[in-house]
Amino acid sequence: MNIRDILQEIDALKAVYASAPKIDEAVTKKRLEQFMVENTYNSNAIEGNSLTLRETATVILEGVTIDKKPVKDHLEAIGHKDAFIYVVDMVKDDVPFSLKAVRDIHSLVLMNDAKNRGQFRQYPVEILGSSYMPPPPEQVPILMGELMDSYNTDNRHPIEKISDFHIRFERIHPFIDGNGRSGRLILNLELMRAGYAPVDIKFKDRDVYYACFDDYDVNGKADMFIGVIAKYELEEMKKLAHLATYAKSDFKERLEAVKGEVEAHNQQTKNCQGNLTK
Repeated sequence: MNIRDILQEIDALKAVYASAPKIDEAVTKKRLEQFMVENTYNSNAIEGNSLTLRETATVILEGVTIDKKPVKDHLEAIGHKDAFIYVVDMVKDDVPFSLKAVRDIHSLVLMNDAKNRGQFRQYPVEILGSSYMPPPPEQVPILMGELMDSYNTDNRHPIEKISDFHIRFERIHPFIDGNGRSGRLILNLELMRAGYAPVDIKFKDRDVYYACFDDYDVNGKADMFIGVIAKYELEEMKKLAHLATYAKSDFKERLEAVKGEVEAHNQQTKNCQGNLTK
C-alpha cells in the first residue's frame, strides 16, 4: 500500500469516528491516561530514561518514587506527563500553534533545568551517535521562525506537513536538551489539532526512527518518516473507529436484542431440562 492509499484510509476512518456519537467520557479519559503512560515511557526511553513502563505508571499516576532509580528519571516522567496534559488542553481550548507553544511545552519537559527550560540554546550542540551537526545557536531563532512560516503555508496533507515539521525541528535542535521529547509532543499536538489520533513512537522502533533522520540528511525529504507516522496513525484510527461503533445509537438496541436472545435460550434450556425430569 502506497502512502496515498494509507492517507486515504486514515481519512476515511477519521470520518467514521467524527460522525459517530460522542464516546463515553470515562472511556475517553481512561484511554487517554493509558496512552499518556505508554507515550511517556516510550518517549523518555528513547532518550535513555531507565524507568520501565510499570515504573513510569507508578511515578506519574500514583506519585510514588522508585527505589534506586535516578531523581532525574522521575522528573523526566513527571515533566512529560505535565507537558502531555498541557498539549491535550491546548487542543481542547483551540489554542493556536506558535513559537510560544513550542517554548511552553519544552519548559514543562525540562522541568529539572530552571535555567534552560523554554529557552533556545546559546551553545553549539552535538547529537549523540550521529555525524549530523545542528546549526550554530545564533541561527536558531531565525531558523525556527522560518520553520513556523513554512509550516503555516504548507498545503500538503496534515500528516505529511506535521511529519516534515518534526524532522526539520529536530535537525534545528533548538534547545540544549529535551528536543526529542518536546518534538514528539509537538507532533501529537498538531495531529490532534488536525482531528487525528496522537501516535506513540515506540522505544522498540527507535532504530527505524533514527533511520528516518539519516534518510532525510541524505535525500532532503521526510518521506520515510511520513510513512512511519502514517502507519502509526492508521493503527490508532482503526482503534478509534472500532471504538466508535460502540457509541452508535443502535448499540443499546443491539445489546438488548442479544440479551433477549440469551434469555430466550436460557428459558428454552430450562424447559428442555424440565421435560427430561418428567
